[in-house]
Amino acid sequence: MIVVSACLPMRGVYRATCAAALALAALTLASPARADRCDDLALQLKSQIDGVGVGKTAANVIYLSHPAAKSLRLGCPSRTVKNEVFGSAPSRKPSAEFQDLIASAAAIVFTVPKPDSLRGVKRCFGRVGLLRGNDITTRFRRLDMRCSRTKTDASIAISRDNAE
Repeated sequence: MIVVSACLPMRGVYRATCAAALALAALTLASPARADRCDDLALQLKSQIDGVGVGKTAANVIYLSHPAAKSLRLGCPSRTVKNEVFGSAPSRKPSAEFQDLIASAAAIVFTVPKPDSLRGVKRCFGRVGLLRGNDITTRFRRLDMRCSRTKTDASIAISRDNAE
């Protein structure tokens, strides 16, 4: 606004130069909006994993959907974690399809090989049970995995610490 008021009293060549400068400033400030990294990851998950749908975004969390998962979400970077993948299986013992879905999502989000992430997911769910309890926290390939099980469902959260 200050530039506009400074250009008004000018005459002739100065006014045309000022108008051109204003037009150039308007073009550079009106650049198209760019989605952030988390939205890009959600679209990448949708394009690379069959059946994944992208839902609403709220409070740094993008809700996803898939037929093999009861709930699925992608957590965006915050002060403590880089990203997080959370999935809840509809049954107490997660199916192989659900484990493959979580491993695929973790492989894409954290850029690790899919066989490694699948091995970590299977290891985490394998440790949940009678001997170790229904809430297990483990680390695999610099990923923090937390598996928990209730009477009706099982869930897993995979994240990477911000310091790594």
